[in-house]
Amino acid sequence: MRVSVGMSSTVEGVLREHLLRPDGQEDICLATYSVSTGVERISRLITTAELPADGERAVHGNATITGAYVLRVASLAAQRGEGVAILHSHPGGRGWQGMSGPDADAEASYAILVQRMTGLPLVGLTLAGDATWSARVWPDTQHPEWAESVRVVGTKLKVSWNDRLRPAPQPTAEQTRTVSVWGDRLQADVARLRVLVVGAGSVGLDVAQRLAASGVVHVGVMDFDIVKPLNRDRMIGATRRDAELELSKVEVAARLIRSAATAAHPVVATHDMSACSPTGLATALDYDVIFSCVDRPWPRAVLNGVAYADLIPVIDGGINIDTFDDGTMRGASWRTQTATPGRPCFDCSRQIQMSKVTLDMQGLLEDEHYLRQAGLEAPRSQNVAALSASVSASQLAHFVSLVASPAGKGVPQPLRYILALHVLEHLPYTSCEGCHFERRPGEGDSRIPFTRNTGPWIDALGGRGPRERTLRE
Repeated sequence: MRVSVGMSSTVEGVLREHLLRPDGQEDICLATYSVSTGVERISRLITTAELPADGERAVHGNATITGAYVLRVASLAAQRGEGVAILHSHPGGRGWQGMSGPDADAEASYAILVQRMTGLPLVGLTLAGDATWSARVWPDTQHPEWAESVRVVGTKLKVSWNDRLRPAPQPTAEQTRTVSVWGDRLQADVARLRVLVVGAGSVGLDVAQRLAASGVVHVGVMDFDIVKPLNRDRMIGATRRDAELELSKVEVAARLIRSAATAAHPVVATHDMSACSPTGLATALDYDVIFSCVDRPWPRAVLNGVAYADLIPVIDGGINIDTFDDGTMRGASWRTQTATPGRPCFDCSRQIQMSKVTLDMQGLLEDEHYLRQAGLEAPRSQNVAALSASVSASQLAHFVSLVASPAGKGVPQPLRYILALHVLEHLPYTSCEGCHFERRPGEGDSRIPFTRNTGPWIDALGGRGPRERTLRE
C-alpha cells in the first residue's frame, strides 16, 4: 500500500506556528490522526494538534518531550479511536527531510508504547524551514515506512513530495507553453498529482483530456454508464461506432485521454463503477484531487463527504437549462465550486439537498409515480455541447486556483453564471453552524456512510461487477 499523510491548512497553521520558532531552534509536539483507507493508498490524517503543556517538553538547541506527554496524548487518541503523530522541526532544512540517528531513535523509542495504547502505528513528521513536510510510519521499531507525500488541504492545495518514491517527471517539449505559465517547479508538483474525474459525460470527458494535455501523468476516470446515441451531441470525441458497440464511457474516455496526453509516460486508470459503491469510494480515496462531473445528488453527497473527511479537494460543476412547455429555451445557468476545508460544503451551499439525496439512494427519483404523488420534479437532464464546455472551463479554473494560487488566492466561493444576463455571481454561502460534513475535517474512515452495495450500477454493469484498468505508456 502507498502511504500518504494529510492535514487541513488550519491544523497545519497551528503546527507550523509552534514548530518554526522565532529564535531558530528546533521544536517538537504531538498530534492525533485518523485513517483513510483506499484500495492502493492509506492516508494518515492529522486531526488535532496536541501542543505540550508546561514541563512536557524542553528546548535546548534540540528538543525533547517527556514520557508523561506521550502517555497523555496516546490516552486521548485511544479514546477517539485515533493514532499518535510526533512532529519536530528542522529550521535550517530545505525540501523533504531524512532522519538523523537521534531523530530515529527518539521516534522508535515511543513506537511500541503508542501502538499498544492506540492500536495504530506511530507517525513521524518533520517540518523543514521552507515549510516542506516529510513523513513516515513506524509499523515496528526498526524500519519506518516512508510516505510518498504530505498534503495540506484548504483553499489552496500544497503537496510535499518524496522524490524517491514519487520522482518529478521531466517536462516534455510538448509542455513548453504550459511550463512557461507557472515554471518547472510547479509543473513537477502538478504533474505528480493523481487526479480522478467522476462522470465521463460531456463535462468530465473535456476535463480529463485537458488535464492530460496539461501534463498530469496519472488521470483516472470513473463511470458505470455506456455510450448511447443520445450522448453523442455532447460527448465530443465519442463516435457513432462507440454508441453502436455500447462501449463503456470510461473506455472511450481512456482513448481520448491517451490521445491528448503530453506526459512522457502517461497513466490512464479506468474505473467502470459508481462512486456510490464501497469499491468506488475506496478507489476515490487513492487520488489527490477529484472532479465531480455528476448530475445526481447521491454521488455528489458521497464526494462531498470525501472532501472533508478524507481531505481530498472535490471540484464540482453542474448545469441547469430551463425550457418552456413548447421546448424552446427559457434560460440556463451553471455552477462550480470546490468542496474543501475553508469553503462551504455542497449541503451548506445548497448544491445538494439531503432530502433528495435520501430519495436518490432509495431509487425514488426514477419513480415517476412517486414523484407525481410527492409533487416533485425528476432531475433535469437537458444539456448541450456549446454550454457544457463552459462548465468544464470553470472547473479547470478552480483547479488552477487550487494548485497554482494566482496572486496568492485560492479557490473562490461557489460561482454561478446566468446565461441570459451574462452575469457571474459569487454566491454568498457560508458554512452552517454544526455542519455534519465540516465538523471535524480529516475523520477518515469514520465518515458518514453514504455508499451502498446495491444501486442502479448493478444493472448497468450487467451483473459483471465493477471493473478497473490502468494503462501505462
